[in-house]
Amino acid sequence: MKKKRLFEDAVHGIFLLLGLVTVGCVLIMTVYLILSGIPAIKEIGLFHFLFGKEWASTASEPQYGILPFILTSIYGTAGAILVGVPIGFFTAVFLSKIAGKTIRTAIETAVNLLAGIPSVVYGLVGMFVLVPGIRKLFNIPDGASLLAAIIVLAIMILPSIIKVSVTALDAVPREYEDASLALGATPIETYFKVSVPAAKSGIAAAVVLGVGRAIGEAMAVMMVAGNVANMPSLFQSVRFLTTAVASEMAYSSPGSLQQNALFSIALVLFLFIMLLNATLNFFLKRKKEN
Repeated sequence: MKKKRLFEDAVHGIFLLLGLVTVGCVLIMTVYLILSGIPAIKEIGLFHFLFGKEWASTASEPQYGILPFILTSIYGTAGAILVGVPIGFFTAVFLSKIAGKTIRTAIETAVNLLAGIPSVVYGLVGMFVLVPGIRKLFNIPDGASLLAAIIVLAIMILPSIIKVSVTALDAVPREYEDASLALGATPIETYFKVSVPAAKSGIAAAVVLGVGRAIGEAMAVMMVAGNVANMPSLFQSVRFLTTAVASEMAYSSPGSLQQNALFSIALVLFLFIMLLNATLNFFLKRKKEN
C-alpha cells in the first residue's frame, strides 16, 4: 500500500512538473516578446504603429504602420474559416454517421495525408496551380492574392477540423441516437439535432484548432499571397502578420528599429491569438454552463 502511494505521488509530481514546464515556456515567450517589442512601439508610437497604413522598413524615411497586416490576417483567417469549417464539419458528420467502412477508411487516409503534408508543399502547389488558375479565371494581372491565401488556408485547416470533429461525434453514446430514432426522428434529423449538439464542445475545439492553424501559417501564405504590404483586397497581393516577420527578419540588422518593429509585430500577433482563444473559450464555457 505504501509503495503504491509513493508511486502515485511520483507520477503526480512528474505530471505537475510537465505542466509547469508548459506554463513556463508560455511565460518565457510572453516576457521575451514584451521586452523585445515594446521599445519599437515606444519609438514609433502605438497609434502610428497599429493604425498606420504604410510599411516601408528599408526606405530612406522608414514607415512602420501595420494596419494592412492586421486587416489581412483578420480577413484571411475569417475567409478560411468560412470556407473550411462547413466543409470540414459536413465531412466529419458524413464519416462518423453515414459513410461505410471502406469509404471512411479511404477518406480518413486522405485526411491524414493532408495533415502530414509540409506547408511548403501547399505553397508550391498553390504557386504553380492555384495562382495561375485564379489569374486566368478572373482575368487579373497576378493571381497571387488574398483569395489564393484563403483557399490554401481553408485546405490546410481541414485535417484538424475533420479529425477532431469525427472523434467528438464518435464519442456520442449510441443510446442518444437510438432514443431519437425510436421517437420517430429520421437519421438525418438525429445526426444534426442529437449527435451534433451532444458533440458541440469537441466540434468547437476543432474550430479553435483550425483558427490557430490559419492565423499562425506563414510559409504557404507567403508563397501564394504575393507578400506585398497592401491594404487587403480579394484580388490583390497582400502580406500577413506572420509573413511580415518571416520575410524581413533574416536581413534585419540586430538591434535596429526594423528588427525591433518585427518583434513588435510578433507581439501583436501573439496577443491577437491569446485574445481570440480567450474569447472563444469564454463563449464556449458560458454556453456550456447555460
